[in-house]
Amino acid sequence: MKSIEARALCKNYGTAQVLQNVDFTIQKGELFTILGPSGSGKTTLLSLMAGLAEPSSGQILFDDKDVTHIPPAGRDVGLVFQSYALFPNMNVFENIAFPLSIRKVPKAEIESRVASALDMVRLKGVTDRRTNQLSGGQQQRVALARALVFQPGIVLLDEPLGALDRQLREHMQVELKELQRALGVTMVLVTHDQEEALSLSDRLLLIDKGRVQ
Repeated sequence: MKSIEARALCKNYGTAQVLQNVDFTIQKGELFTILGPSGSGKTTLLSLMAGLAEPSSGQILFDDKDVTHIPPAGRDVGLVFQSYALFPNMNVFENIAFPLSIRKVPKAEIESRVASALDMVRLKGVTDRRTNQLSGGQQQRVALARALVFQPGIVLLDEPLGALDRQLREHMQVELKELQRALGVTMVLVTHDQEEALSLSDRLLLIDKGRVQ
């Protein structure tokens, strides 16, 4: 688990100012939510933490280390998107194993860690299935397992439950919080759903029009 700190983060796209002097600190092992309406800058903020974009100015620190200009692969961060971003040409096992494969983890260890990750998200017996053969809830679990399998210090989730129906979303909220507690990982969730934010979060940050409210 790692702490996260943002110092005076600004992000511009041309003349459009998307983030304006954003400051916050996330403690180790915290489930922290960034809440805001569409267009508020919350996904941009998550992208800066992930290293998918660089700020126009300001700093991002993990455990007091400046990671502002470090690419995603060097940040020890797991990512889960609303679209899940699973590889359709790979089966469930290959999808979850992918982060380990690119890190050259030995085959036997990959098999063990994928099995543990599937057990963690309560999804067994589907390793050979293609992702398009899975339900929305199962795909969400596969995406979560892939983000956790290499044991990152931070997990970033961009509206991960938004594509699920209400009943399944509420069920997954409970499971997500239980999993985060069990692992002790620092988790940052982006959502526009106030009820979801209040039910899941240790603390939350409200953002609107690029500013912390």
